[in-house]
Amino acid sequence: MNNKLLDIYNILYDYFGPQHWWPGDTPFEVMVGAVLTQNTNWNNVSRAIANLKGDNLLSLPVLMDLPIEALAERIRPAGYYNLKAGRLKNLLHCINEQYQGRVEDFLAQDAEALRRILLRVKGIGPETADSIILYAAQKLTFVVDAYTHRVLFRHGLLTEDDGYYEIQELFHSSLPAEVPLYNEYHALLVRLGKEFCKKSKPLCSSCPLEGV
Repeated sequence: MNNKLLDIYNILYDYFGPQHWWPGDTPFEVMVGAVLTQNTNWNNVSRAIANLKGDNLLSLPVLMDLPIEALAERIRPAGYYNLKAGRLKNLLHCINEQYQGRVEDFLAQDAEALRRILLRVKGIGPETADSIILYAAQKLTFVVDAYTHRVLFRHGLLTEDDGYYEIQELFHSSLPAEVPLYNEYHALLVRLGKEFCKKSKPLCSSCPLEGV
């Protein structure tokens, strides 16, 4: 196992504490959030989710019946709302057609089967698929995002050209296979990336990983 990866996790956990991620009352809400968070921050997504909740729309059958224009308007705060409304509808149609709308049956599959189905849904890429697998289905997979790449590259654990699955395999091969660990580690990397390991002006001197 890669001890440096475990060292980074322990330092971040001690510094930030548990992140309680992903925020969401139900697995379905987590799935919706995973689609909406593409190319935006969580504050914007939470406003979009609040709009859906406020109008009692946050369920698969209700969203299936909601016209796409109305859905787009409700999720406007998440940005790219017309595009995301279409992607969310694609996911809902998949669950409705293949699993008779039963979200629990859809999420009950093993991680690899679930990933194959999700990646066939137009607009669902590896990061969104793995977010649904880890956070909604509670199945073992590591979510890789821009923060993950940035932090690990700056600490010499990967090259600038390493792709999604190469980075994911580094975590899979270096960490104990535990869903709570994968969950917490990804959330901690996001927190670090937002507060210290910023894209253009990193705060290296005050970063909890300085010198690691």
